[in-house]
Amino acid sequence: MMNLCVVIPNFNHTHAIDSVIAQLSGEGFDIVMVDDGSEEQAHQHFCALEKRYKNVSLIRHQTNQGKGGAVQSGLRWAFAKGYTHALQVDADGQHCLADISRLIDCAKAHPEALVSGRPIYDESIPKHRYISRYITHFWVWVETLSFSIKDSMCGFRIYPLSASIALFDKVDLGKRMDFDIEVMVRMYWQGTPSVFVETQVIYPENGVSHFQPLNDNLKISWLHTRLFFGMLVRIPKLLFFKPKVGA
Repeated sequence: MMNLCVVIPNFNHTHAIDSVIAQLSGEGFDIVMVDDGSEEQAHQHFCALEKRYKNVSLIRHQTNQGKGGAVQSGLRWAFAKGYTHALQVDADGQHCLADISRLIDCAKAHPEALVSGRPIYDESIPKHRYISRYITHFWVWVETLSFSIKDSMCGFRIYPLSASIALFDKVDLGKRMDFDIEVMVRMYWQGTPSVFVETQVIYPENGVSHFQPLNDNLKISWLHTRLFFGMLVRIPKLLFFKPKVGA
């Protein structure tokens, strides 16, 4: 049976987290929120939420590691607690929580797969983010020699924890915005398929983004360089042994 919890990486996001926690708690999910070195005022806000909701556990990084580092800490915590799967949800209210049931149904049908949202955007998405996503899509298709990964940047996902932790123990993955891309490509390389569910994603009008266009785009560019050369040595395997859902 699938035993699932929710992982929320959080760095100073307080404007929407109460609503996110309330909605998830109303559905009965166990939640681990990773405070990624937030300011003290934000941390105290998170502590108050942990006291208010019995199903919420709080992990704190003393220094900021980045979104990827926070997600990895949350997934390791979930695996150590005996969960088989973990749903990653952002703290800023971007994700359509009404679609969680569809992701879970997909994960139940394909428990070995990484199940990811495939975003449908409205006009709220910044144009530079929209363009950069399609550049990344191109490089991910090159790095996997496949079109099966429909979106590698959406942080609304269900991770199969056994396969995820096995990868974390072998490879030191990126800890910032590069994580979402790298983990999906490397899980594909190790034979874990990805399945996608369309979902509405918004950029809230008063939302706070921690994406740093220069630094994060440089990290992502360097990531694609490493993954490209990693693909070259895997060409025979990628051509003849592609992961399949249900295989």
